[in-house]
Amino acid sequence: MKVYITSLILAVLSISGLIAQPIKIDLSALQSSKPWAATEQWEPKPPKVTPGMFTLAPSDAIVLFDGKDLDAWHKPKYGYGTRMDEVESIIKWKADHPENSAAEWIVKDGQMIVKPGAGAIETNLAFGDVQLHIEWLAPVDPGKESQGYSNSGIFLMGMYELQVLNSYENETYSNGQAGSMYKQLIPLVNASRPPGEWQSYDIVFTAPRFNEDGTLKSPATITVFHNGLLIQNHAVLKGPCVYIGTPYYFKHPEKLPLLLQDHGNKVRFRNIWIREL
Repeated sequence: MKVYITSLILAVLSISGLIAQPIKIDLSALQSSKPWAATEQWEPKPPKVTPGMFTLAPSDAIVLFDGKDLDAWHKPKYGYGTRMDEVESIIKWKADHPENSAAEWIVKDGQMIVKPGAGAIETNLAFGDVQLHIEWLAPVDPGKESQGYSNSGIFLMGMYELQVLNSYENETYSNGQAGSMYKQLIPLVNASRPPGEWQSYDIVFTAPRFNEDGTLKSPATITVFHNGLLIQNHAVLKGPCVYIGTPYYFKHPEKLPLLLQDHGNKVRFRNIWIREL
């Protein structure tokens, strides 16, 4: 009875015009005027790029490491800071005093291996907004735990650190595990593979913008896929990633080198390429 009454009410409302009937466009009648063409955008055409496949970088990428040498890298005299005042002083000093030497990490079997104690390495080129692909491996290292188990870091612009760490069944603080923006942003999920297996980060980073007076115009943002899983979704950074204290922004160059951290562990890297956005 309820169904019958409802149907009757709908029928009465439809007849009375209180319920609008669906509109169906006769596309064949519009063939002469083609109104859909008004919203078709044919220019500009996106540049054609041959996509990468496995270890092959995209055709428009800058290859930073292809397994052969460290020609795209050097060792900076000053690496990165643990506190904001240190970070700020290092970045400002390096801009006017580029004191570098040859990168001392090991290249073996197509891999770049951290040489503990040799110091960080950074790219010869400077970058701002980028898409970055990098593969890394946390070696099996019995007896190590927490932040001491295969620790390294990917410092975009030498300041904004995406953590590298064995986070497979290895407890540590959440904003310091693999996939975190160190001490700031916890990854959405833990996508870590076991030690001894290769892992990948695919990163889209937007550099911060500053006004002429040095104030912040827009903060840095980052999107990260770890082993194909989204772990940072257009996340907003509070400033450089530091070990001690609270981050803040200060005006710095629009482009700065990418830095890889020596944290005393023999972390391995391979297949590193970058695209400027």
